[in-house]
Amino acid sequence: MSLSERRPLRQIIKPYFMVFDGSLALIMFLILSVGIVTLYSAGIDFPGRVEDQLRNILIAFVVMWIAAIIPPQMLMRFAVPVYTIGVALLVAVAAFGMVKKGARRWLNVGIVIQPSEIMKIAMPLMLAWFFQKREGLIRWQEFLVATVLLVIPVGLIAKQPDLGTALLVMGAGFYVIFLAGLSWKVLISLAVAGLASLPVVWSMLHDYQRARVMTLIDPTSDPLGKGFHIIQSTIAIGSGGVAGKGWLKGTQAHLEFIPERTTDFIFAVFSEEFGLIGNCILLVLYLFLIGRGLIIAANAPTFFSRLLAGAITLIFFTYAFVNMGMVSGILPVVGVPLPFMSYGGTAFVTLGLGAGILMSIQRHRKLMQS
Repeated sequence: MSLSERRPLRQIIKPYFMVFDGSLALIMFLILSVGIVTLYSAGIDFPGRVEDQLRNILIAFVVMWIAAIIPPQMLMRFAVPVYTIGVALLVAVAAFGMVKKGARRWLNVGIVIQPSEIMKIAMPLMLAWFFQKREGLIRWQEFLVATVLLVIPVGLIAKQPDLGTALLVMGAGFYVIFLAGLSWKVLISLAVAGLASLPVVWSMLHDYQRARVMTLIDPTSDPLGKGFHIIQSTIAIGSGGVAGKGWLKGTQAHLEFIPERTTDFIFAVFSEEFGLIGNCILLVLYLFLIGRGLIIAANAPTFFSRLLAGAITLIFFTYAFVNMGMVSGILPVVGVPLPFMSYGGTAFVTLGLGAGILMSIQRHRKLMQS
């Protein structure tokens, strides 16, 4: 091949990056950058955390890229098999899963996996497929079947016990059911029924789950025990003030008062070092992320892709809201990571997969219009 026939490297690489939605990718990059900077400070006593997180980001990037290439029509074909496999793995966990710290959440299949993570994407995928097949014929019976499909994995996950993941999976499925046209009358009735069932739910909770609720109401009742997490995280957030103490200067984190400061409580580290101004900037970034996802959902060409994109976007919202809420002391501590900031591998892959699906829906909408 002559030099004149050779294409510039930019032209060769460009098609592989055209699968990404520029706005969504930029917002994610900014949040990831904030996360790496914060993790470096939070994990200064944990050698290798930043390197491991960069590896997690790379894996999530590859997963996102693959998901962005797959057309939404092909995703529909995966819905039933992925959901079925996910439920089967949850049953296997209940039967002979690995027990760590009193919880049976993991399965050894050559490598150790946590099947409940699969359901965060499999659940909205399955329900979006179900309602797509019944578009225009959705009655109360369809909502009843969808509820059964949702309750099965949520019940299996809650039994492990893993209340945090169970709530996320339930939220993911509920968003699809709501977006499919569930009436406000039904929602109000469900809310009333939920409030009426609180005594029954309370009696079914494990002792540590009840302790989390009581600690939320009055963390000072056990300041050196169950209330320690919330007390220290709220002190860190408050001590940051308006402008923060500065990067690497957070005393609560570096004196090891903040527990799980690289994972679930990384927001407390960020708040102490960057203050109210930093928090406002971070909130704006998450609002842009959620807003872009909702725009993609609103412009999606099919009922399936609208439901799926809307549910995934609201999953991002739930992650951020629940994490910030529990770190701030307004929600119980349930072990939910902060999206694209908390250290971790499985959650990063799940979030990357969700972002890739959003990009796939946006990309193939453009292809259909062209």
